[in-house]
Amino acid sequence: MNSRKVVELFMKTLVVGGVVGLVASIFVKSDLYGGSLNPFEIKDLLGFTAWYFVYGLLYSIVSQAGFFSYLFINRFGLSIFRSFWPTAQLLIIAFVLFDLVYFPYQATKGDVSIIWYVLMTAAILAFGIMVSLIKAKQTNRAAFVPALFLMIVMTTIEWVPGMRTEGTDYATIMIITLLACNTYQLLALTRLSKVDDDQGKRHNKTTKANKPQHKVPVSK
Repeated sequence: MNSRKVVELFMKTLVVGGVVGLVASIFVKSDLYGGSLNPFEIKDLLGFTAWYFVYGLLYSIVSQAGFFSYLFINRFGLSIFRSFWPTAQLLIIAFVLFDLVYFPYQATKGDVSIIWYVLMTAAILAFGIMVSLIKAKQTNRAAFVPALFLMIVMTTIEWVPGMRTEGTDYATIMIITLLACNTYQLLALTRLSKVDDDQGKRHNKTTKANKPQHKVPVSK
């Protein structure tokens, strides 16, 4: 991609993060918004809206940093592991899924049922599989594992600061925003790459068509 496409992807992902973060906060922090509606306080409502929109923007930047790191890691893994890279990715995914259940449960010292962590991890896995299937349909079946690696492993790494906060509200808003931003970037990358490929093909055809044809003189 050229620099214009990179900037376009950055700005659109930024908007996705801000909007999704704001919408997620309305559901997660409904009591907070409800308090500003009864009685109606326009300043408080605008303040909450701006606050969580900015939070969404920040989560989007974290997502984009992780996404470009993923592009590098994927290339690096292919150069090191070659044909074993998909298998290595699956092993890392399994390890991260185990961590999402075990370590948070241990941190609560049994105060929170392990079922909640299993359900949370299963939801992230199900969403990751769904997005990866769409990605594979857009490109080819080989894209499924790398896409799942991004949606599970990279999203979890990006989510670490949110998991360390007290309570679950900010962690919930953050994981929803990260999943939305990573999904958008993953699927938008296919579209932007396809546009570049189509432009390259048209450029090659135009070059061939405009290339002067040199006729070889035929001797009599």
